[in-house]
Amino acid sequence: MVKKLFIALFLPLLLVLLATKTDTSNTQIRTKEQLGKKLFFDPILSSDQSISCASCHNPKFAFADTVAFSKGVGNNITTRNVPTVMNVLYREVYFWDGRAKTLEEQAIFPIENPVEMNLKIEDAVARLNASTEYVQLFKKILHSKPSKNNLAEVLAAYEKTLETSATPFDKFAKGDSAAISESAKRGQLVFNFQGHCFDCHFGPDFTGDEFKNIGLYNEKELVDAGRYNHTKLESDKGKFKVPGLRNVALTAPYMHNGMFRTLREVIDYYSTPSKFVQNAINVDSITANGFNLTEQEKQDLEAFLLALTDSSFTK
Repeated sequence: MVKKLFIALFLPLLLVLLATKTDTSNTQIRTKEQLGKKLFFDPILSSDQSISCASCHNPKFAFADTVAFSKGVGNNITTRNVPTVMNVLYREVYFWDGRAKTLEEQAIFPIENPVEMNLKIEDAVARLNASTEYVQLFKKILHSKPSKNNLAEVLAAYEKTLETSATPFDKFAKGDSAAISESAKRGQLVFNFQGHCFDCHFGPDFTGDEFKNIGLYNEKELVDAGRYNHTKLESDKGKFKVPGLRNVALTAPYMHNGMFRTLREVIDYYSTPSKFVQNAINVDSITANGFNLTEQEKQDLEAFLLALTDSSFTK
C-alpha cells in the first residue's frame, strides 16, 4: 500500500524533474550556430550512429585528422586526407576538387558519402524528425521541422564560427616586432620570395582558392586526378584546391593523400620535388622544378609556418 502510494505521489514529480533537466540542457541552444555545433558532434547523422562530423574533424587538431585517410562507418577508409573546417567562412569552393560551391552544399556530402557517414539525406532528415529533441530545437530556432536545407544551414552556420586570427604572425603584422622569432621573420621572406609560397598561399587565410597541380599525379603510383574528376577537363588533371595555412602545424599529415608526415617534409618536397615523384603530369610551372632552398631557408620557412598557429591552441 505504501509502495503504491509512493508511486502515485512521487513518480509524476520525478518524471517532471527529469523532463525539466533535459529541457534545461536544450535551453542553452538558442542559435543556428549552437544547433549546428550539437549536430556536428552528434553521431545521429551516420548510418550506424558510430561517428560524427567531429570524429574526423577533431577540434584538437584544428578540426582535421591525424592520419592520411580517416575511417568512416564500418571502418571504411576515405579516399582523401581530411581538410580542416576552420577558417572556411570566406572560401569560394570546398573539398580538394572544389565540387561544392557553398558551405551549405559542402555539409551534405560527408553525410551521404558511402565511405564516410553513409546515410541518405532523406533518412537523416527522417531520423531528426523522429527525435522530439531535435524537432523542438529546429522549431524553436528555425521555426520549422528539420529538412535537408535547414540541416545544411545549421551545420554551415557552426562551421562559419570556426575562424581564427590571433596567431603570433597576426600580432607581428599589427606591429608587434617581438611576436615572432628572427627565424620566422626570415621565413616570411622565404615564403614570399625564394620559396614562391605566396604565389598560391595569399590573402588573410593564406589561400587564393585556386586549383594547382604541384606534381603529385603521374598516373602510376599517384592516380588521383583531383579537379579533373569533377570537371573532366584535361587541363585540370592532378589539380587540387590550394588549402589555407592557418594552424597548418596542427593538421599533419599533408597534401590530398597525406603523403607527407611533417611540415619539413612538405618544405623538402617543394625544394626538390624530383626526389619524391618521378614523371609527374601537368605540373604547374611555378613548382615544376623546385626552389632549391638552403638548409637555413628551410628552417626559417618552417619557423614562419609555425607562427601561423592560433593562440587558442597554445594556451
